[in-house]
Amino acid sequence: MTGGGVMENDSAAQPIRVRRYGTAGSFVVLLHGGPGAPGYMAPIARQLADAFRVLEPFQRGSGLEPLTVARHVADLHEVVQSHCGGSRPAVIGHSWGAMLALACAAAHPDSVRSLVLIGCGTFDAVARERLRATRRERMGENLLRREARLCQEYPDADERLKAVGRLYQLIDSFDLISYEDETAACDARAHEETWSDMLRLQDEGVYPASFAAVGVPVLMLHGSEDPHPVQMIRAGLAPHLPQLEYHEWGRCGHYPWLEKAAHESFYRVLSGWLSVHSA
Repeated sequence: MTGGGVMENDSAAQPIRVRRYGTAGSFVVLLHGGPGAPGYMAPIARQLADAFRVLEPFQRGSGLEPLTVARHVADLHEVVQSHCGGSRPAVIGHSWGAMLALACAAAHPDSVRSLVLIGCGTFDAVARERLRATRRERMGENLLRREARLCQEYPDADERLKAVGRLYQLIDSFDLISYEDETAACDARAHEETWSDMLRLQDEGVYPASFAAVGVPVLMLHGSEDPHPVQMIRAGLAPHLPQLEYHEWGRCGHYPWLEKAAHESFYRVLSGWLSVHSA
């Protein structure tokens, strides 16, 4: 449905939740960031639902076994196989979700039709340090003190992760529209386990080198004020993704669909590109 979406469960072997939007058109899979912060991509899903059938998986949470990138890739591949009726979807990921989209397309090159990377995360230590430095510069003393107090204010790790996300959104953004935060309960352990495994794979040289297996069209969308250092991220991806396209908005941070200067253009660009690269 175009409204709030329909919630489904995968099979018992792959028990992740999937919200569905729209009843006609090509399939689109929408991947949240975090890791461990599902739900906040719902506004994009609703906007696209008039023209596409949108799937919004809630990535696997923490459990008996440590989470890995391979586990998330397997989950996403199962979602595609179970919900897309044999079709190859376009996959849209934000931040960590963009990284997961690339990892899945590299592992299963024939399972997706195209990729959209919104505010893509980092793939090397130098870019991560630039991200941290930019955030420190923007925060100033007051916000740095506020960040330092979060452990005391939020003893629960999941609530603390959500508070960190709200704090970083302040400094990662430029000028946001009024909106409702639809982030569901965060999962700090899922975040830590997944991100640690991604860093391990980068250290071992798996990513971004394995992205050379991705042969489908790839579009990178980024805001000029996003602290994620896009020129460094693009430079790291370009040797492995020569087909990479790029669109940037000025006066725009890490969440283009929420930025006053970019949100209308964001949907025009995204929908227009998908109409060509998802059919």
